Amino acid sequence: MADIVVFHSVLGLRPTELAFAGRLREAGHRVTTPDLYAGRTTSTLEEGFALKDAVGWETIARRARDAVRELPAETVLIGVSMGAGVVETVLPHRPATAGVVLLHALGALPAGIRAGLPVQVHVADPDPIAPPAQVAAWREAAARSGADARVYTYPGIGHFYTDADGPEHDSAAAELTWDRVAGFLSRSSPGSA
Repeated sequence: MADIVVFHSVLGLRPTELAFAGRLREAGHRVTTPDLYAGRTTSTLEEGFALKDAVGWETIARRARDAVRELPAETVLIGVSMGAGVVETVLPHRPATAGVVLLHALGALPAGIRAGLPVQVHVADPDPIAPPAQVAAWREAAARSGADARVYTYPGIGHFYTDADGPEHDSAAAELTWDRVAGFLSRSSPGSA
C-alpha cells in the first residue's frame, strides 16, 4: 500500500481524477486529491489555461505544497497533465518521495533528486503538449539525473486518452496505463520488494 497524491489537470479536479483516485483506493492505497482551483473546473484546454492563469501559478504551487505538508515523506506524487508541472514544483521539497507518475505531460526532474527515484511517464504519441522531441530530451535528462525512469508512449491517440468522459478517450490505452501504474505502485511502495 502506498500513500499517493494526485494533482489534477489544467481543467481542474474533475470526475476523471476522482475516478482514478477511486481505483487506487480500491487497490488499497491512501489517496489525496487536492483541489488546486478551489472548486472551479472547465471542459476545454483553452478555458483551462485561462482558469490556471486566473488562479495564478504561485497560488497553485502554494496549495499543492500545503496539501502534501502532513502526508508521509514517502508519498508517491502523481500529476495529470498540468499536474506534472505541479509535481515538478513539489518534488524538490520532498526528497524521500517514493515515486513519481506523470500522465499526459512531462515535468522536469529537479537537480539533486535521489539516484534511483522511480519515475513513470505516460503520454500520447504524438501529443502537442509532449511532442516526440520533448519526450526524447526528457528521457536524456532523466538518465543524467540518475532517476529510474520509464516512458510509455501510446501511438495514435489524443492527449487526455484516459478521461472516460472525454472525446479523446481510448479504453485500451487507458486500461494499459492503469495496469502499468498499478505495477509501478506495487514496486514503489515503501517496504515493497
